[in-house]
Amino acid sequence: MAEKKLTVTLVRSAVTQVKKDQTATCRAMGLRKIGDVAVLPDNPSVRGMIFKVKHLVTVEEN
Repeated sequence: MAEKKLTVTLVRSAVTQVKKDQTATCRAMGLRKIGDVAVLPDNPSVRGMIFKVKHLVTVEEN
């Protein structure tokens, strides 16, 4: 059985008016500029990162 994946897209800037830990979280997920897309494994660690920056990203399940 294949592992589930999440497609995460950065839709708002992670630089301005955002705490530095949120910027670092986006960078750790591989999201640097608006429109960047990262395909990440669906696990509790990644879900926690997404929850932290949920106002900056959109998420789709694959």
